[in-house]
Amino acid sequence: MKKSGIILFFIAFCAVQGLWGQVEDFRRKAPQPGPAPRIEMGKYEQFTLDNGLQVIVVENNKLPRVSFQLLVDAPPMKEGQFAGAASLAGDMLMRGTTTRTKAQIDQSIDFIGARFSTSQGGMFGSCLSRHQDKLLEIMSDVLLNPAFAEEEFEKVKQQRLSGLAYQQDNADFIAGNVAQVLRFGNDHPYGEIATERTLDNTNLDRCKDYYSKYFKPNISYLAIVGDIKLDEAKKAAEKYFGTWERGEVGTGFFKRPEAPAQAQVNFVDKPGAVQSIIRITYPLNLKPGSEDAILANLVNTILGDGGLLGSRLNGNIREDKGYSYGVNSTLATDKYVGYFSAGGSVRNEVTDSAVTEFLYEMNRLREEPVADQELDGIKNFIFGKFARALEQPQTVATFALNAARYKLPEDFYATYLEKTAALTAADLMKGAQRFLLPNRAHIIVVGNKGEVADKLARFSPEGKVLFYDYEGNPIKEVAAELLQGVNASEVIDKYLLAIGGRERLEKVQDLTINMTTSLQGMELAMTMQRKAPNKLLMNVSMGGMVMNSTRFDGEKGVVSAMGQEQQMEGEALEAAKQQAALFPEMLYGQEGYELTMAGVESVNGSDAYRIDLVHASGNKSSEYFDLKTGLKVKSVSTQKTPDGNEITATNEFTDYREVDGILIPHQMKAIGMGPMPLVLKVESVEVNKGLDDGIFKVE
Repeated sequence: MKKSGIILFFIAFCAVQGLWGQVEDFRRKAPQPGPAPRIEMGKYEQFTLDNGLQVIVVENNKLPRVSFQLLVDAPPMKEGQFAGAASLAGDMLMRGTTTRTKAQIDQSIDFIGARFSTSQGGMFGSCLSRHQDKLLEIMSDVLLNPAFAEEEFEKVKQQRLSGLAYQQDNADFIAGNVAQVLRFGNDHPYGEIATERTLDNTNLDRCKDYYSKYFKPNISYLAIVGDIKLDEAKKAAEKYFGTWERGEVGTGFFKRPEAPAQAQVNFVDKPGAVQSIIRITYPLNLKPGSEDAILANLVNTILGDGGLLGSRLNGNIREDKGYSYGVNSTLATDKYVGYFSAGGSVRNEVTDSAVTEFLYEMNRLREEPVADQELDGIKNFIFGKFARALEQPQTVATFALNAARYKLPEDFYATYLEKTAALTAADLMKGAQRFLLPNRAHIIVVGNKGEVADKLARFSPEGKVLFYDYEGNPIKEVAAELLQGVNASEVIDKYLLAIGGRERLEKVQDLTINMTTSLQGMELAMTMQRKAPNKLLMNVSMGGMVMNSTRFDGEKGVVSAMGQEQQMEGEALEAAKQQAALFPEMLYGQEGYELTMAGVESVNGSDAYRIDLVHASGNKSSEYFDLKTGLKVKSVSTQKTPDGNEITATNEFTDYREVDGILIPHQMKAIGMGPMPLVLKVESVEVNKGLDDGIFKVE
């Protein structure tokens, strides 16, 4: 009988016997999950050197590779005005020893095809098994004999400052910083963040001090994973780390942070932003290895595990509402203080609606039992994720490290899935009531104040939105008298008077500014020439060779780069018209410009009037003018890129100096217009040089 005939016969037989309904019911039911397996942890060995260094060895011979992870379990410590010193110390370790320069370390690592990195928490290295002694020799030298050279420190510090300057324009980074500060508070080490100010305060001695206090073997662990025998590992650990001297490590007492008594709405203004970053967060007493940690993992997985598209937050906010490309949540454990965080990026117009859905899903888990089918599916996801992780020998080492660091029960990981499988819907709801605190959360939003902030006040019991700067410092409420009787036009007039006055500015017919900057180690020169009423020439050169040229003759514009010319059109042409004005603020009172007093905000520690401006071209920007000096200190504008996307460009102006009776900023920081911030230093300024019209001509 053919296959199709067999199927038809089976259907007919079931129908006659009255069994077809039962077959359909069976087919529609999801398979019942089997019992959770008891995990067979991969084998590992553990021993302790005489100096107190605890060593964990996981032998795995599948590949001829071996890795060495040294973990320095330093306790939390307050760095205060030197926040970031510990991190700099970690970077400094591999910048040279008393016997090797940084270049020699890098060359040695590259020669054996190894990986090597250091941090404030230790170091990590991996290589082919046959090169392990060469790698360990370098690791030991770096650990025991760091040079802490002043010239290398300055390089590391400048790199960190450059990276920080770039990140400060990233809304995700800002949200993370502010969440950290507000979640843990200024009194706890976890609430400290590195800023330009604290990094500037930090010197080499601070780095040395961190290393000498906390890099001790008796608070450290060495995990060796890969193609290595136990006896071999013991000899290597003793040879390369046995002379590391133990020492007393002091610990401070810090009061554990608590969640707010009631929900707070905390807002960070990012002018021009077209999306909002949401973080709903608070601290929790959630210890690693506790029964609470197992239950918390189940609660978080169903709420917003980042690897599960079917989590409730993703199902609601991404799939159903379409507010975001992806949202997630975290319930993080820590032996000092854990935390909850949930969030994502959403469009401005749906920010308040998205917050509503975050809180709704948190409350739903607290108030409604989870259906058995959904709970079984989440457990199966956890089982699979756990099993896949165990395929990696590094996971076994991590589990062993955790067991040693947190003094976990011997069977904690072996019985992890059994304990997860035993949790019921009632357990999950009780866990949600303990771990999910929507009414005691910091609701943090980084976004466009004018479009978003007021809509969020309803989430605060007091109907209030609290404002913060990019570093999590509260922005003080502006005294009414600062704004009383002050309008936007008066602020602009004060600025024009501060830089020289309208009469003097009107006498300027041309202006030439020569600047220099550094981009990824390359020294660039920039010359910007303007001529009244609206002509512009800007050349960017390297080593005397012009790499990029922009010309605008008052009507037409062209950009030349690498021998190719492109005529300006649309937004680019309008931007050139604005940039060509000698002193664009003198045009703000003319028809077509709209000025709005948007309040007073802090810019680099000083109060500044914020003026929101709609240019005659339709472009928008926010301009900031120092209350005391009247000088412009910052400008934020939203611009379109050639591919149609929008970017927010921030320019900061400092170091004003007088040239022919006119104050000109001699340092400008541009953020958002490239992969890294540019700091432009003015080398010379020439006024009324008599520029020829021909240099601006566009064919």
